[in-house]
Amino acid sequence: MDLPVDEWKSYLLQKWASLPTSVQVTISTAETLRDIFLHSSSLLQPEDELFLKRLSKGYLVGKDSDAPLFYREEGNKKFQEKDYTGAAVLYSKGVSHSRPNTEDMSLCHANRSAALFHLGQYETCLKDINRAQTHGYPERLQPKIMLRKAECLVALGRLQEASQTISDLERNFTATPALADVRPQTLQRNLHRLKMKVQEKDSLTESFPAALAKTLEDAVLREENEQLPSASSSIGLCVDPLKGRYLVATKDILPGELLVKEDAFVSVLNPGELPPLHHGLDSKWDTRVTNGDLYCHRCLKHTLATVPCDGCSYAKYCSQECLQQAWELYHRTECPLGGLLLTLGVFCHIALRLTLLVGFEDVRKIITKLCDKISNKDICLPESNNQVKTLNYGLGESEKNGNIVETPIPGCNINGKYENNYNAVFNLLPHTENHSPEHKFLCALCVSALCRQLEAASLQAIPTERCVNSSQLKAAVTPELCPDVTIWGVAMLRHMLQLQCNAQAMTTIQHTGSKGSIVTDSRQVRLATGIFPVISLLNHSCCPNTSVSFISTVATIRASQRIQKGQEILHCYGPHKSRMGVAERQQKLRSQYFFDCACPACQTEAHRMAAGPRWEAFCCNSCGAPMQGDDVLRCGSRSCAESAVSRDHLVSRLQDLQQQVRVAQKLLRDGELERAVQRLSGCQRDAESFLWAEHAVVGEIADGLARACAALGDWQKSATHLQRSLCVVEVRHGPSSVEMGHELFKLAQIFFNGFAVPEALSTIQKAEEVLSLHCGPWDDEIQELQKMKSCLLDLPPTPVGPAV
Repeated sequence: MDLPVDEWKSYLLQKWASLPTSVQVTISTAETLRDIFLHSSSLLQPEDELFLKRLSKGYLVGKDSDAPLFYREEGNKKFQEKDYTGAAVLYSKGVSHSRPNTEDMSLCHANRSAALFHLGQYETCLKDINRAQTHGYPERLQPKIMLRKAECLVALGRLQEASQTISDLERNFTATPALADVRPQTLQRNLHRLKMKVQEKDSLTESFPAALAKTLEDAVLREENEQLPSASSSIGLCVDPLKGRYLVATKDILPGELLVKEDAFVSVLNPGELPPLHHGLDSKWDTRVTNGDLYCHRCLKHTLATVPCDGCSYAKYCSQECLQQAWELYHRTECPLGGLLLTLGVFCHIALRLTLLVGFEDVRKIITKLCDKISNKDICLPESNNQVKTLNYGLGESEKNGNIVETPIPGCNINGKYENNYNAVFNLLPHTENHSPEHKFLCALCVSALCRQLEAASLQAIPTERCVNSSQLKAAVTPELCPDVTIWGVAMLRHMLQLQCNAQAMTTIQHTGSKGSIVTDSRQVRLATGIFPVISLLNHSCCPNTSVSFISTVATIRASQRIQKGQEILHCYGPHKSRMGVAERQQKLRSQYFFDCACPACQTEAHRMAAGPRWEAFCCNSCGAPMQGDDVLRCGSRSCAESAVSRDHLVSRLQDLQQQVRVAQKLLRDGELERAVQRLSGCQRDAESFLWAEHAVVGEIADGLARACAALGDWQKSATHLQRSLCVVEVRHGPSSVEMGHELFKLAQIFFNGFAVPEALSTIQKAEEVLSLHCGPWDDEIQELQKMKSCLLDLPPTPVGPAV
């Protein structure tokens, strides 16, 4: 949810429509962002703020003393069903609503430790046990949690600590047996079992050594670029009066080569598309799971054991260290504004966090430095020809005191170095002149409302050396804002406008599949939104020569194909040729990024738009040849006498088929495998009668059948179906695409589980080659492939002929 919630957006657009024409013209023709901000903020009325406040209250972001018990009970239900992951998430929700040093907090931590223990996350389980005790875990329950602690220590091979824990437990139980909420016989039996485990393992080394998995540190740039930190020396920064800044290859680049490894200057976790709850007896608390429940709100690390902010229930972190860093950098200001920020959207949230990270003084200094020749009222001119003139946009020469001087590239320092800093962020183009007046008004009102809320909260969280004085803050509620607060608001407005063209969707791969499935499916999901100054220099192509992947807040760009010296390094902004047709891509790029794409894919497809992509093609019911035409389709084979059919009729059949596929997929998720296979087989027969063999839905059906057969243990049939799906993926996305890599990974799993050793080894090699181009060696799937390969190579030879 980049922009505000629909209710607030509709409210502001109605407000814009009701403004007198003269006021609309004033805002529409304003020459600077400062003027847009001042004119718009003067129109923000108390009733507008009240409406926004009511919307913000729809998000339950505070602590609630009744919630921990509810979430514990819901978590217990999941625990009894042996859904330990679901239980851990619900216990985490209970933790987030609990106040520190309360029994509620300790019980939620203790329950979560039990779920983590069953998931084999022993180190994390120990941390939760310590947290439970820190927050006052009841004395009567201590034996239960101490037994779990000893179990974890034994499992981790920390035998001396385990023995000490067992001894402490025996001593405490002997001293006060009546306090223990455990039957004496049960406790004694468990203690004896643990002692035996310790004795058995006493002569062994640590049972769970440090993981051999590769980390992001393995992704090292061979030689860092002197002009572009975070980039390889294989690329260079260029500038053109028409296309602006862009990156080119300074030497021949091989597929898979790491070109950029950049940490986000700022990032905000996407809350997901779930709307706020409507308060009522049945829906006071939310059991739905979002990204905010599974990932750290600072470093974006996946975790089931979140550490919540002490002041709100929304912000959660992977560790106390991340919590503390977030608090010091920005969250002490954001904490009381959680509901408001969720209502105003991610872009507004990023705009605020940017200014908090940089600090008011640094924001003021960089604006003053970049606009030192412009009067205060003209601060932050729109990024059009005016800025080209003012900031000497581009490499080149200009006259100064009769001498020829080199002009700098915006975002670079005086030495020509482009760094991941606020100077580079500030110089990203906001395209002010291209945004509609309504959009600029909407963004300005959002920023104005946020500024007023910050004033109401007295900005207590911002360090005094970075904050304006109280008299200046009070001025924020009037149209005549003081210059310093104006800079704060204008900076946030500038960033909101920048984000439409410069925000990077940060994604992660989530593995899915039917419950208990041996073969996992994967899909790319949007996790967060960030700003990467170096990556923002890349221009778009619908058929890019690079691939981006993320781990934590770090983005890596790799060459997905051979790139010759002098060739431009290109990135896809979202509309990819394998995901949508040329007309849809052009429309999306024009509306969001304000340009017409002329990449090779668009130029080629423009000449054959009527044919449409192969993954959307219909086929002749008689001979199987592709159908051709616009509103009325005819068989492409001249020898076929099949009569014409309307496109609407075939589209209607396709929609009915897709509905049947969704029903089958739900059966698959629910574990009703036989019914799922029956339904999908019927869908497959129907699809063959009117869809081209490479149609996306044909691949989707084959993939579903493959997963169902794998769950039933029929690995041979599963492989056959998945190979058919693989053909569709290859046609649509290409043989070296990341999508192809994920499909090959699934096929390798099927061959591995079916003991088809030669096929498995061959598929593993192909999957590794493809995934390495996009994800690097630390990727989870690549590590899993390497484990499978090791197991297969250690297997004895497959016997040939009958056993004697």
